Amino acid sequence: MSKNREIEAKTILDKNVYKEMKSAFPIKSNFIQENYYFDTPNKILKEHKISLRIRIYADHAEQTMKVPDLRPIQEKFHEVIEINDDLPLDKAKELVKQAKDKNMFTFQGNIGQYLSKHFTNQQKDLQLFTWSKTNRTLSTGPKDCELTLDATSYPDGYSDYELEIENTNPALIKEVLLKLEADFGFKQTVENTNQNKIARASIHRI
Repeated sequence: MSKNREIEAKTILDKNVYKEMKSAFPIKSNFIQENYYFDTPNKILKEHKISLRIRIYADHAEQTMKVPDLRPIQEKFHEVIEINDDLPLDKAKELVKQAKDKNMFTFQGNIGQYLSKHFTNQQKDLQLFTWSKTNRTLSTGPKDCELTLDATSYPDGYSDYELEIENTNPALIKEVLLKLEADFGFKQTVENTNQNKIARASIHRI
């Protein structure tokens, strides 16, 4: 289990800008992740600004919950507390299949404990409500800051492209973002900034 503060700048990119940026920097790793999102029918987690998902990779899996940071250290960028529990790959696939078949199951581990503590009566109603599939590229960007470049597809066939700059130093995030905006000709706006992946997957579910 890991629990950490996540500070990041998230920007939806034009496809051509995404491709240019992906080609411009050394690639550290590239992989596919499947994202399966859970909430109750009345969206109790969304109401509390919490996101819950199972992520499946080629050789491992995890369950992840993002909760509001009650003592944020900055205000400009997206900031949450992320809780992760490792899952055996077979177990994760089994849980997702149960959810798709609408069979009841409960989250275990530290996330299960969190749900039992804060959502005692609602956790039994959790269900899979949408999914996405992301081709994720981790690159070494300006100032040796790691860049995450995501190409994500959704149930209805729609795709989008996103830059994430995650770092514990907000000043570095700002510096790197400004350089990328200048070098690649894009700008953060209300429409393209901090757009939640779960919200996008909800819009494009079938």
